[in-house]
Amino acid sequence: MDTGILYIVATPIGNLEDISFRAVRALGEVDLIVCEDTHITKRLLDHYGIETPATSFYQNLKRGGAVKPVPKLAFLIEELRSGKNLALVTNAGTPGISDPGNQLVEAAVAQQILVVPVPGVSAVTTLASVSGIDLSEFVFLGFPPHKKGRETFFKKVVEFSLPVIYYESPHRVLKNLELLKTIAVETPRRGVSTEEKKIILGRELTKMFEEIVRGTVSEVLEYFQQNPSKVKGEFVIIVY
Repeated sequence: MDTGILYIVATPIGNLEDISFRAVRALGEVDLIVCEDTHITKRLLDHYGIETPATSFYQNLKRGGAVKPVPKLAFLIEELRSGKNLALVTNAGTPGISDPGNQLVEAAVAQQILVVPVPGVSAVTTLASVSGIDLSEFVFLGFPPHKKGRETFFKKVVEFSLPVIYYESPHRVLKNLELLKTIAVETPRRGVSTEEKKIILGRELTKMFEEIVRGTVSEVLEYFQQNPSKVKGEFVIIVY
C-alpha cells in the first residue's frame, strides 16, 4: 500500500481572504487536518464550507513541555503510512516558521513519506514586503526568550549588521523595546549612532486595526507608551 501525503498548508494571519485556491482545495480533499487549535481552525473551515475532520497536535517545543507529543505523533505517522493524506496547519501563517510543524515533518521524512508545501501567508514576509528597505538579506530570530537569555537576544539584535526581524507579544513588547533602547545606547553598531537605529513595527497585520509604525527605537517606544490601547495583537518587528 502506498503511503499518504503530508501537506504543509499556509493559512491567513488575519484576513480570511488571504488564502490560495490551492490551499482551500487541499484542505477540502485531505482525510484529516492537523492543527494547533481545532476551534481556531474551524472558523476558517466553516468560512469556506470545508467539512474535513480536524485534530489537534501539540508539538514538543521544549523538552518536557509538550502535551502528549509522542502518542499523537505516532498516530499521525501511522495514518500517513496507512495511505491517508493529511494537511498540517497552524493557528495563523506558515507552519514551521516559529510555529509548530518541524517535528511532524521530520518524522514523516524519516518514514519516507512525501511532504508537499502549499505556500502562502507569513507574518515575516508580509511586513518585509512593505518595509521599503533592502531586505535581500536579513536575519530572522523568532520570538525573544521570556526570561533567561532575553538580554543576550537583544544584544544580538543590535550587533547584527543585517536587518533583524522578530516576533513579539503584546505582553512584553514595551518592556523589550525599553531593553532594546538601553542596549542600543550601550553598544552602538560600528559606524552607526544610536539615534540612527530604526524600527518598522507591524501590528495586527491584515486585520481591521492593522498598523505599521516606523521610527527610531525611542520614537516607536514613545508612541506606544502614549497609546497604551494599541498594545494589542501580535507584533512583527524589523530592526535595522
